[in-house]
Amino acid sequence: MKKHVLMAVLPLMVWGCGDATDADNDGVADGIRDPNNVSVVVPSTPKGTVSGQVLSTTLQPLADVTVAMTIGSQPTGKSATTDPAGNFVMTDVPAGAQVLLTFSKSGYSTLRATSTVPSAAGTVPINNGNASFGPVTLTQLNGSLTVNVVTPQGRPAVGAKGVLEVDRAGSVILSNYDQANSVVSKVYVEATADSNGVLTFSGIPSGVELARLNGTYNLWIAPMDSNGDGVVDTGGYVKSYSGGAIVGTQTTTLAQLSYSKPSNVALAIEGGNVGSMRGDVDSFRNMVRPGEPIYVYFNQPVQPGSLIVRLTDEYAKEALAVTASVNVGGYSATLTPSGGLQEGKEYNVALRAISAEGNSFIDTKGFFVVGNLSSPPAITVSGTATFYDANSSNSLEPGEYVVVNFNQPIKRSGTAAYVFIEGFDLIGGSTIGTGEWNPQNKSSIGFPLVSYEPQTASPVPVSIYADPRPVFPPRASNTSSRYYFQYSSTGSGYKVISSGSTATLQLAFDFLANPSTDVYESAWGTPLTSTIAANVTLVAVQPPTN
Repeated sequence: MKKHVLMAVLPLMVWGCGDATDADNDGVADGIRDPNNVSVVVPSTPKGTVSGQVLSTTLQPLADVTVAMTIGSQPTGKSATTDPAGNFVMTDVPAGAQVLLTFSKSGYSTLRATSTVPSAAGTVPINNGNASFGPVTLTQLNGSLTVNVVTPQGRPAVGAKGVLEVDRAGSVILSNYDQANSVVSKVYVEATADSNGVLTFSGIPSGVELARLNGTYNLWIAPMDSNGDGVVDTGGYVKSYSGGAIVGTQTTTLAQLSYSKPSNVALAIEGGNVGSMRGDVDSFRNMVRPGEPIYVYFNQPVQPGSLIVRLTDEYAKEALAVTASVNVGGYSATLTPSGGLQEGKEYNVALRAISAEGNSFIDTKGFFVVGNLSSPPAITVSGTATFYDANSSNSLEPGEYVVVNFNQPIKRSGTAAYVFIEGFDLIGGSTIGTGEWNPQNKSSIGFPLVSYEPQTASPVPVSIYADPRPVFPPRASNTSSRYYFQYSSTGSGYKVISSGSTATLQLAFDFLANPSTDVYESAWGTPLTSTIAANVTLVAVQPPTN
């Protein structure tokens, strides 16, 4: 009896000592027909299946559809082909894997869909976990759509570039236990308008097929240069059409391009490094670094040949060379002075341009100061002060105007500072008169120092205006390197000073009555808070008669 028992147990021991094989890849060791052990029933690598059916939009089976499967991040996948009934199946797919299926057939749209093989795959019975795709419907690419494209002026938009997206060119029903699925089926076709402005998109689902899937045609037409002058002068075009709407309109539609900007929007400067050209007179936003061009950005394209630029010195009486180029399809311009601009000096610029759409123009002026905001120069006064010799006596007489020049533009607000003339007994005697220097008495009265911008009214009658007429009337900057004072407006007993005489002008910025509101400062924002002593030569200027 014992001998028979040993013989019965021995085969089991021999089998248990060998290496189990799974040649058919079903997750169970080969040779096991009726497993009676839990460790044998539950596979170590559970597997499942992916299957489905592919149909046309009329629900007819589609044979010979290639189904390519990517399994998670694995480098290789699986593939299958649908049978005459449109069915396919792929086995031995790891349980819990996310799979991406791509359905493709010549003459039909391509569809991509993801799903997940159930994690329970591999339990009894083997290969029972299935990810079902279907029914999958693919549209036939035998349709076309024509679009008549016209310019904003109503002419054929020859050469217009268009892209048509067919959204929902296929559909699929997923059986997904993890509720994580994604379906993509779109068709993209590009076209160029012919000599009649007609875009023809071929090889797309027909309106009838797309209507069955409740899909849409999404059309994009790019902005274009409709008149061939190198400037983009139209806006783009975007519109969506339902499949049903295309069926109703016989698959032909009209697309009229818009202007690049609405026709009721005036041409204007939107930005740049010279803010005064759009009305911003703050000196900090009108500082151009030495050697730097002037950049101008428009709110719509301009005609390159229409751009006219002029540049002058601060007093607008000397024209300076400048070149201008139009960039970015007319949306910007670069103005490059030919050289010779001095750091610390103010300059005027005038610009005129016409919109590429021809419905508006711009004629604007601005100013800028050459300098670096991080390096404000010291404030000094020129060694020559001119006076307007109204009586042609070659002498400074009471009532005449003396011009003082700073080395940089100065801005003034509030009550004017006083100028005193040191070294001369202006009225004679021991009494200190107006304009005579007394550094110990800050209540002393001098001659008010006033800005003399070329944009402002002349301090003397126009008939003896000393500067030549400006190249163009510049924009007021509220800063000027030129200031003036009137020598004794009363003229009572004041000394006559010969042209060529030297004098010390005391510009008493620390005598201001209210320093919080009475302010002189440079274009860099440097305040003038102390007296500047300027040794100058007084030079007579004979005014012209123009």
